[in-house]
Amino acid sequence: MKLAIVTAYPPSKVTLNEYAYYLVKHFRQNQHVTELVLLTDAQPDQADIQFEEDGCQITVKQCWKFNSYTNIISVMKTIHQVKPDAVLFNLQFMKFGDKKIPAALGLLLPMACKAKGIPTISLLHNILEQVDLGSAGFTSNKIMQKVYNFIGATLTRFILQSDTVAVTINKYVDILKEKYHADNVTLIPHGTFELPAEPNYNLPGGPLKVMTFGKFGTYKKVEILIEAVEKIRETTDREIEIVIAGTDNPNVPGYLAAMAKKYSSVKNLTFTGYVAEEDVAGLFEESAVVVFPYTSTTGSSGVLHQAGSYGKAVVMPDLGDLGILVKEEGYRGEFFIPKSTESLANAIQTIIEDDEYRVSLGKLNYKAATALPMSKITSMYVDQFMAIMDKKAIEKGILVGY
Repeated sequence: MKLAIVTAYPPSKVTLNEYAYYLVKHFRQNQHVTELVLLTDAQPDQADIQFEEDGCQITVKQCWKFNSYTNIISVMKTIHQVKPDAVLFNLQFMKFGDKKIPAALGLLLPMACKAKGIPTISLLHNILEQVDLGSAGFTSNKIMQKVYNFIGATLTRFILQSDTVAVTINKYVDILKEKYHADNVTLIPHGTFELPAEPNYNLPGGPLKVMTFGKFGTYKKVEILIEAVEKIRETTDREIEIVIAGTDNPNVPGYLAAMAKKYSSVKNLTFTGYVAEEDVAGLFEESAVVVFPYTSTTGSSGVLHQAGSYGKAVVMPDLGDLGILVKEEGYRGEFFIPKSTESLANAIQTIIEDDEYRVSLGKLNYKAATALPMSKITSMYVDQFMAIMDKKAIEKGILVGY
């Protein structure tokens, strides 16, 4: 199977690029995939496709740009040229731009592919029905929220024209089937990027590192974390370092710089900036606890799966998709009341002052992470593609074996 993947890809800073990296890493080792074609925003000579493991050929085609109005033309032109056997779209609603028209036009691509008869799967990481538009940085205006919801519903119907729409949370399946009467929606979990050998759960010497990781400024806020740790410092002698790893959300440029200035007097406060892939493991391994200072959620959490793969205890709000993931996939952590500094401080302190409890949470999260490796996830996609191909062959009266 010659598989094309439409996605952002490292070193791109566009959302979901890291997820694409691990999809590619494991697709190329699947026995049914003979060639991968990346239809991406990254320049071919810069795309990170150097893997240690053997695998199939990878071709990189830079054929779209963030916020371009012509992405639908350029991507479809490239698909016509490379003639893939199947196409996978790695999507969320702001994938092709943070301007309304380019974002919407890009999301018409799965329907265009399906119309050409190419087996098409759209991986949809979030659905608008589960997004708090105000907290996520879209709009707080009630009228505009209704407009966004109407546009989102329309675009969802276009995406549902794919042969299959894959979502990462079971509740999404139920919502799409009930609201849109869709019968082509399937659950394929997020999966865990890497599966290191089980850690020893010991921490390095020095301050206990309380870490958060992501793109900040909209529904991910660092103020509450910094102020929660300051509260803990009033009641404990344990030395704590706050590590804020990541960058601004594109919708809130300058947010972290403003936070660094606002809290410049706070001791042991580290802003790492962008974290390169090779530095991610060390970042997690050195942390005592990983915190999710969220006010809402917009899809399955890659950071939660990463934390689990490194055997880390986590602190999170019991809301939306995070709460669902815990129940569905077996992750465990301390919960706090969203926007409550005192509740967050109590949750963090419960973990960092009880090493036995911290380790027990880490072991449970490692177990949950290892149940869904990316090799298993990519095999599920290949099975879906083969089923689509078989169905199309039967419809044409052709008997095809794979």
